[in-house]
Amino acid sequence: MKIHWAALLLLAAVCFTAGASAQEAQELQWQRGPGTGAIGDNATIEIPQDYVFLDVAETARYVEMSKNISTADEQLFAPTSGDWDAYFSFSAEGYVKDNETLDADALLESMKNSQEEANVDRVRRGWDELHLVGWHIAPRYDPQTKVLEWATILKNGSGGSSINYNTKVLGRKGIMSVQLVSSPENFDAALVAFKDKLNGFNYKPGDRYADYRAGDHVAEYGLAALVAGGAAAVATKKGFFGMIAAFFVAAWKLIIPALVGLGLWLRSLFGKKKTKE
Repeated sequence: MKIHWAALLLLAAVCFTAGASAQEAQELQWQRGPGTGAIGDNATIEIPQDYVFLDVAETARYVEMSKNISTADEQLFAPTSGDWDAYFSFSAEGYVKDNETLDADALLESMKNSQEEANVDRVRRGWDELHLVGWHIAPRYDPQTKVLEWATILKNGSGGSSINYNTKVLGRKGIMSVQLVSSPENFDAALVAFKDKLNGFNYKPGDRYADYRAGDHVAEYGLAALVAGGAAAVATKKGFFGMIAAFFVAAWKLIIPALVGLGLWLRSLFGKKKTKE
């Protein structure tokens, strides 16, 4: 019987999280719905019944408890069922102009080339190669909600695949990135639920995209660069798409959490608590 590599990582997650006691997890400062969660200083998210939210410090503790890498600027939003997690983080990179037409085919080809270039460095570091197969969701932008989203299909050197989904919500002073974490087999159902709850996200007055005023800082890139790695795409002078190789070298940081499924812990933690109540 062939075992999918993602299943192995999910199994590993159970072993890893067992190392942290239930008491440690319960001691986190969980904000349970219904209520409103503050994302940094400039945005909020509505927390429905049976959903939870953590601030930056508590999210970092949660991620590190489960033997994953924290970026130290994320905030967790998730259903207590553990079906998926979402991580919000804001980048104050300025106002991104949204008048750019996205060429999905050209963008994918450039990203594939950059990924293969990055694999040279990944091998040198002793990491597994990653290959960009194609779009699960081609880049698409909604000018009404100011939401940019896309999802790529990637394979590792052994042929195992995963889906890497990204959402960017444009604001006056920067971009709110939201990473959806779900197992590949449950991704489509998780995406439907996630997008429904994303309707409860709002920038505060004065920080909304429509609040832009002449003289505000404008980002050096547009929508295509957000897909290709944001600021990493313009960090040097070697060319627009040529500069995202470093972004793809580090892409394992994005993929592994999506496969590990921290939601297993949430289901265990809140499921038991609910039963006791």
